[in-house]
Amino acid sequence: MPDGPGLELLRGEIDLDLAGAVLDTSYAKERAVLIVDAGRVREVLTWLRDTPGQGYRFLSSLHVADYLPAEPRFGVHYEMLNRERVERLRVKAMLPAEGPEIDSVTDLFPTANFQEREAFDFFGVLFRGHPELTRILLPEDYVGWPQRRDFPVGGEPVTFTYSEERYG
Repeated sequence: MPDGPGLELLRGEIDLDLAGAVLDTSYAKERAVLIVDAGRVREVLTWLRDTPGQGYRFLSSLHVADYLPAEPRFGVHYEMLNRERVERLRVKAMLPAEGPEIDSVTDLFPTANFQEREAFDFFGVLFRGHPELTRILLPEDYVGWPQRRDFPVGGEPVTFTYSEERYG
């Protein structure tokens, strides 16, 4: 993975083609992070995948973190992997508490399909353009987003049922 100075060089290269798309960088605990404008995350991920010399072609993980009480509240984390150099790079986009929404990347990285659905299921983050943004682990009639930090803890039974209509 890029070290601190390498991360700043990478930011500079991205800024040449996508000015203003990278808002900040972070390098802590040997993790390189590009903090990007949520409206331009697809551009940055495409640039990292397709630009010669970069080669971050595999999305190994997509997950959401809730930073309550901070605003913007949600962070969508994309863990990119360059398999030739065995390098990891995290791309993070921050979303507001009200109406968290970001563009889907399932057409760029097929591995994002179920991961975006899981993020929707547990945090309520909407992925615009997702081919089937439905709950994946919780029942379809479940109310709420259980991984949010303000979700009530305990005491709510969840019934898991097999749907003959849908999967029968």
